[in-house]
Amino acid sequence: MSVLVDEDTRVVVQGITGGEGEFHAGEMIEYGTDVVAGAVPGRGGEAVHGVPVYDTVSEAAREEDADASVVLVPPAFAADALFEALDSPLELVVAITEGIPTQDMSRVHKRLSEVDTRLVGPNCPGLITPGEAKLGILPGNIFSAGNVGLVSRSGTLTYQVVDNLTDRGLGQSTAIGIGGDPIIGTDFVDALGLFEADPATDAVVMCGEIGGEDEEEAAAFIGSEMTTPVVGFIAGRTAPPGKRMGHAGAIVSGSGTGTAESKIAALDDAGVSVGDTPEEVAAAVEELL
Repeated sequence: MSVLVDEDTRVVVQGITGGEGEFHAGEMIEYGTDVVAGAVPGRGGEAVHGVPVYDTVSEAAREEDADASVVLVPPAFAADALFEALDSPLELVVAITEGIPTQDMSRVHKRLSEVDTRLVGPNCPGLITPGEAKLGILPGNIFSAGNVGLVSRSGTLTYQVVDNLTDRGLGQSTAIGIGGDPIIGTDFVDALGLFEADPATDAVVMCGEIGGEDEEEAAAFIGSEMTTPVVGFIAGRTAPPGKRMGHAGAIVSGSGTGTAESKIAALDDAGVSVGDTPEEVAAAVEELL
């Protein structure tokens, strides 16, 4: 079992003719992902890695029976690419692009509320069901199939935790990088709900960071709605207030929430074991299983 993506997922790569798009489309294909089309305005009729390119996402989805897309489009054009994807018959859109203006994402977020399509990202590494499909830029070689779900705001932290899990023989059902921007599609609560409903996910790792209140909201959800055990990690414990640390959303406003301490306290109250290091996280998961 898995969530969101599996071996049957049929993928359109938006921006496949660009440098990033071409490279990561090739990596996804090599991993075994069923990349069935590219979508780039004005480039219809071409092919990249043997994959046909269409002028629009809707045409690509219709002609190739696609159900997901990966957006690898520069920030200035990414919002338009997202609107196009949300207006097409896709179930899932994964936005890798970093640096999309917040004003653009606020418009995309409004559109999301009007459609059934799920968005993961932006500013995220994507998601992967090990051995079946990866959508995005994750390094597939460090993942292994198993029963541990993972959701993270940080791509780098995802890789560190997964490497420790895999070293201990703890494979993953699906790993989801939700992204570190202030406005995103799928959030912690959404992802945790998916893992709670997946009978093949026996434990979940949630990797958060300073800034915003998403982790506190996730802790409340875990405490009231989840029976699947969760292990947590919060990055940014030594970050000074008011300073952005890496991600656009990783800034503590001084309101009393958003700090590492407030997030860890909320998770503790929900019965979540919070590791100080990725190695401690993997050790806690091993104890649970």
